[in-house]
Amino acid sequence: MMKLTYSYFPGYHICLIFLQVIASTSENLMVTAPTEHLVARVGGQAELSCQVIPPRSVEYMEVRWFRSGHSQPLYLYRGSHGANGEAAPEYVNRVEFVKEAIGKGKVALRIRNISIPDDGLYQCSFNDSAFSYVASMNLSVAAFGLKTQIHVQSSGNGGFIVGCFSEGWFPQPRMEWRDSRGEVVPYSSVSHSQDGDRFFHMKMTLLLRNHSQESITCCVLNPLTGEEKQTNLIFAKCACGCEPCLHKAGIIVMVFKFLCFMIFSVTIVIKYVQLRNKVSISDPLFSLYNSWMADIAIVVGFLVLIFTVTTIILSWTHIRTTRQRNI
Repeated sequence: MMKLTYSYFPGYHICLIFLQVIASTSENLMVTAPTEHLVARVGGQAELSCQVIPPRSVEYMEVRWFRSGHSQPLYLYRGSHGANGEAAPEYVNRVEFVKEAIGKGKVALRIRNISIPDDGLYQCSFNDSAFSYVASMNLSVAAFGLKTQIHVQSSGNGGFIVGCFSEGWFPQPRMEWRDSRGEVVPYSSVSHSQDGDRFFHMKMTLLLRNHSQESITCCVLNPLTGEEKQTNLIFAKCACGCEPCLHKAGIIVMVFKFLCFMIFSVTIVIKYVQLRNKVSISDPLFSLYNSWMADIAIVVGFLVLIFTVTTIILSWTHIRTTRQRNI
């Protein structure tokens, strides 16, 4: 009677081939992010896409999205188990799983109502029973400033301090002054602060000593989007030198008044002489006329003295201010 013998080699060989095929497939598979760097505006939306290459169905895989530095996923799709997906509490009603192309290995997570805390690095992972594939992408959030204002105040030494204030920016913008020819004017100071929502509030100042400027422009630039907001300040002919102009105008007015009073006083003296020649000393009204004219002369002399001193003070102040400005 023949004894049957069994060989386990063919079965082992088949299993080995099967494992090699799986290993080869896993080595060739990779996950990419079609867009590795995304920029989204505050209040807008962003779509984080992941693609398996070569394309294959990932309908039965588990798909997760993570934030960098967070152990819990912000969204979890459990494959073909019938679940619609689970979002982290802060993303509930703000995320949508896009799976129209899941049969070709492409899925996306759409985030609505973007805010500054959404800025950062994201990762998506595809997992099945044996393998895990991960891709990374960066989401940058940008906010364009809401308003920009320019304030002007006197510096007290013949110049002016021009301040530019802008708020509602993210990330921190760049600020610069430009003159009427578009050339950059170095600022005197620049500072910033952030509010509770992480929006940047910017302040930049400029001390103007050169009164020949026709205009000055405050420029605020978002480094992410390249968008720029400009606020222009146009100076009148005396806008950059109001104090010197006021001194000049005051001097002219005072000199004019001084001349008027001199003419008035000379006229009074002439009238007094003429009247005195007409009125006799024996006239009963002579003493009254004489007293009246004397009072008028005292008042005129006092006013002439006041305007002369004032004119000298204004002239001296103007000369001192001009010298300080030219130093």
